[in-house]
Amino acid sequence: MDLEISNLSKTYSNGVRALNDVTMTIQKGNVRVAGTQRSRQIDADADDRHIAGSRLRPDPARDLDVLKNQPEVRKVLGYLPQEFGVYLKVSPRLMLDHIALLKGVTNKSERRELVDAMLNRVNLYQHRKKAIAGFSGGMKQRFGIAQALLGDPKLVIVDEPTAGLDPGERNRFYNLLSEIGENVIVILSTHIVQDVKGLCTQMAIIHEGELRFAGSPADAETELSGKVWQKSVAKSELANIKEQHQVLSSKLVAGRPLVHIFSEQNPGEGFEPIAPDLEDVFFSSVNLNLASG
Repeated sequence: MDLEISNLSKTYSNGVRALNDVTMTIQKGNVRVAGTQRSRQIDADADDRHIAGSRLRPDPARDLDVLKNQPEVRKVLGYLPQEFGVYLKVSPRLMLDHIALLKGVTNKSERRELVDAMLNRVNLYQHRKKAIAGFSGGMKQRFGIAQALLGDPKLVIVDEPTAGLDPGERNRFYNLLSEIGENVIVILSTHIVQDVKGLCTQMAIIHEGELRFAGSPADAETELSGKVWQKSVAKSELANIKEQHQVLSSKLVAGRPLVHIFSEQNPGEGFEPIAPDLEDVFFSSVNLNLASG
């Protein structure tokens, strides 16, 4: 199964161009970063030259146009938004039963079996009768994944899934998403580097509507190997550094700016070479547009 995105564009009424002629292919088993902005369901733009859109191939015999076959696509789609609203006073078992009914599972005993199996999968079965209002942030996220997986979707989209989670819940969520990604396409929209490093076999960076990078995180870091340098500087030096070098980023460490720059040769001036990380990849793509897929 794969998801083919061809010449996808979207401009909002206020003139903001969210996507500009984006083309990529996402294959089964990959967990990919969709972008750096919050995602939601949108309709792509169309013009006289083409209809910008994408195709989902859930199996070799089916080829669904995402824009023209939206009811069919919804049958194979699971979605977990960043702000997932549910009826907090009900139990997860009752809520999932209701969602399964909405997804077309009309047989009551079949729904109960499906719901209980899903609660076991996300490690919530022991809390099946408790009110969702008493769940921790991580438990609510696991419930969100459970509702997204009902109906055996072929494509799962999750938006900022680890925001606000403690390290333990984040690791549990990583394991769950990794397990899911072995069998279906998971599109993960996030700005958290740890999410990308811990989950993604493939990633894409989209900035100001442009696809700036598409490939594996390891390949992205390798592209910058030997080209990233850092130096701790005084605040008064920062403006001069920005004038003389291609600055990727700067952040305060112990009250002093720690500057990362891009240079294919030793820049001297006390800069030291460092192994690039995904933050450097992101800033090189966004600030310098150096990375390419």
